[in-house]
Amino acid sequence: MVWKIAGVVMLGPLMTTLDSTVVNISLSTLGKELNAPLTLIQWVTTGYLLALALMLPLSGWLVDRVGAKRIYLGCFTVFTLASMLCGIAGSANELIAARMLQGAAGGLLAPMAQMMLARIAGRNLARVMGIAVMPVLIGPILGPALAGFVLQHAGWRWLFYINLPVGIAAVLFAWYILPRDGHETVRRPFDLLGFMLLSPAIVMSLHGLEALANGAATYTHAELAAAVALLIAFFWHGARRGGEALIDLRLFRTRTFSAAAATQFLSNGVLLAGQMLFPLYLLTAGGRSPAETGLLFAPTGLGLLCMYPMMGRLTDRFGPRRVSSGGAIVALLGTLPFAVFDVAHMPTAAICVLFFIRGLGFSCINLPSLSAAYAAIPKASIPVATTALNICQRLGGPVATTGLVVFLHAQLGATASGGSEAYLSTLRLFCVIQALCAAAAMFLPMRTAKEPAGEVVSKLAVEAVAE
Repeated sequence: MVWKIAGVVMLGPLMTTLDSTVVNISLSTLGKELNAPLTLIQWVTTGYLLALALMLPLSGWLVDRVGAKRIYLGCFTVFTLASMLCGIAGSANELIAARMLQGAAGGLLAPMAQMMLARIAGRNLARVMGIAVMPVLIGPILGPALAGFVLQHAGWRWLFYINLPVGIAAVLFAWYILPRDGHETVRRPFDLLGFMLLSPAIVMSLHGLEALANGAATYTHAELAAAVALLIAFFWHGARRGGEALIDLRLFRTRTFSAAAATQFLSNGVLLAGQMLFPLYLLTAGGRSPAETGLLFAPTGLGLLCMYPMMGRLTDRFGPRRVSSGGAIVALLGTLPFAVFDVAHMPTAAICVLFFIRGLGFSCINLPSLSAAYAAIPKASIPVATTALNICQRLGGPVATTGLVVFLHAQLGATASGGSEAYLSTLRLFCVIQALCAAAAMFLPMRTAKEPAGEVVSKLAVEAVAE
C-alpha cells in the first residue's frame, strides 16, 4: 500500500516538473506565436514561480485544517483546469494569468507529496523517496525532447493539453488510493498577519534576487530591503505566537531540524547555482558549443539516477550524518578541479567524469537530511515542518545564484587577463559554499530515531497541549 500511495503522490511533482521544463525551453516560440516581446513572455515563467511562492506558506495550515487528501485532489484538479486555460489562451496576458493559476496550485503539490510520504514512510522516508523520486528526475531529461516534438508536430497549445489526460488519471487514482485523513485535521486558527508578512517576503525575495542576478537593479535593492524587513517582522511575530503562528519557529530549537533546514538551503543553493555557473563557464571560457555543453551535463543526471534508489539502504546502514555529509564532500571533490584548472584545457572525458561525481554526491545530500528532520519532530508537526523545509529549499537557490552572479560580474570587471580567471575565482567561492553544506550536514544525527525523541521535541509537545 505504501508504494501505491507513493506512486500516486509523486505524480504531482512529476507533472509540475515536466510542465516547467517544457515551458521554460519554449519561451521563444511562445513569444513568436503570441506576438509578445521577451520582457512580457518571460512572465509565463516568472508569474508561475511567484504564484507558487505566494501559496507555499499556506500548505501546513491547509493540511491541518482541511486534510492532505482533499488539498491534493483540489490542487491537482485546479492545475489540470489551468492547463486547459493555458492551451486555449488567445494572448500573452491570458496565458500569463492561466500560468499564475497553475503556479498557485502547483506550489502546493510538491509539499503535499513530501508531507504524505513523510506520514506513511516514517523513518523509512529516504528508502521510499529514493525510489519514488526517480520519475521526477527523468522529467527534466525528457522535457527538451518532448517540447521539441510537440512544437514541431502539434503546436504550442499541446504543451499544455498533454497535461489533461495525466491530470484526470491522477485525480482518479488519488481519489481511490490515497487514505482518508479527515480524522487528523485540527481546527488551528489561521495566522492572517503571519501570512501577510511571510508570503510577500518570499515573493519579493525571489523576484528581487532574480532581478539583481539579471542586472535590473532599478528598484531591486528597495525590494530586497522590504523583503528582509518583512522576514524580520515575521520572525518577531512567530516567536510571540508560538504554535499558533503560520510556521512554528520552535521547531528550529531542535538541533537536528535546524541542521536539516540549513543543509536543504545550502544544497539547493549549490545545485541551482551550479546549473547557472557551469554552462556559462563552458560556453564562454571553455569555448564549447551549446549542443556540446548540454551533452556534457548528462552525466550529472546519470549520477543522480544511479544513487537515489540506494538512499534508503545507505541511510539505514551508515546514518544520515555520514551519508549526507559524505555526499556533500564527494560533490565538492567533483567541483574542486574546475576551480583549479582552466576548463578550456580539460579533456572532455575528464569533464564528464567530474560531472558524474558531482551527480553522485548531490544525490546523497537531501533525502537523508529530510529523513532525519521528520524523525526529530512529532507526527502532528509534519505539515508545518514541511512548509518550513520547502521555504528553505526555495530560497536557497536564488540566494546562492544571485550571490555568485554578482561576484562573477565584479570579477569580470576587475580582471584584465580575461574571463577564465574570473570564473576560477567564482568557482572557488562556489566551493566554499559547498564546504558549508558539508559542515551543516555534520550536525545531523548519526542514526535516525525510530520515534521522535529528545528534550526539545518533548517540550514542543507539552507546549502544544498546554496551548
